[in-house]
Amino acid sequence: MYLSQTNDLKHASTLAKAMARKDSLAVAGVYNPLSAKLAKDQGFEALYLSGAALSASLALPDLGVMTSDELIYAVRGILRASNMPLIVDCDTGYGEILNLMTLSRTLDDMGVAAIQIEDQTMPKKCGHLNDKRLTTVEDMCRKIAACKSSVNETLICARTDAGQVSIDEAVKRAIAYQKAGADIIFVEALKSTSDMQFVRQSVVGPLLANMTEFGVTPETSMKKWEELGFELVIYPVSALRVAAASMRDFYKSLRSDGSAQEFKEKMMTREELYGVIDYHLYEELDKTIVKSTIPTTD
Repeated sequence: MYLSQTNDLKHASTLAKAMARKDSLAVAGVYNPLSAKLAKDQGFEALYLSGAALSASLALPDLGVMTSDELIYAVRGILRASNMPLIVDCDTGYGEILNLMTLSRTLDDMGVAAIQIEDQTMPKKCGHLNDKRLTTVEDMCRKIAACKSSVNETLICARTDAGQVSIDEAVKRAIAYQKAGADIIFVEALKSTSDMQFVRQSVVGPLLANMTEFGVTPETSMKKWEELGFELVIYPVSALRVAAASMRDFYKSLRSDGSAQEFKEKMMTREELYGVIDYHLYEELDKTIVKSTIPTTD
């Protein structure tokens, strides 16, 4: 629980040890503290904060319009709720070299496990959409090196969107980014199993795969990713999509029926929700609070 736990600043080494195992690690995509706590309670070992998911939670498009302050605020809440290894999607770095270094150092001080940056130019787009504009290899390598120099423990994940040019160009960039200091390579929008195999054969070191829905990457099971040799597999927007669809359907039903009863069986009970947020543990920290009794009719 937040008020009685010690913040673990060794998340980067924990993630590195997990990547050294033979099995692939499923990384739960989260977008706020509650989703992070829910993922933790289900036994996930690492979390991923997607720029697309966080933007959507703010009712904004994934076009680089979110600010670094909004990102930092979200990271602080997620770490508070989970105290887990967190990979943070920093998009194109929220500015130029000094801006990226400042953000990287801030996130490193907060104890994130890894910082991810990508090789698009602004305005950036979702990796599974068309007409993405790439920065030069040299510029991205400068960003990686600057990011690396500004952190202590935090790992650097370099994402390339060059697959839209060719898989060969994506691999070429991936290797260059490794040489610049990237600890993890993320080749976005892999279109086939053969592309996945080619990336694994060509790149030495940890690979991150994006198993997003409704994109260009074919549905691939964790077992298959493990066979392919990818260390990390993220599900960046899945939970948000499920939550958004559920809320939309609930509001539609409430508006048309004038009652929430139809959805009651799909809701967390009060007791379940209080368990997730450690309600009674907080009460125990302040002996002046009388322990709450859960209503039996709700």
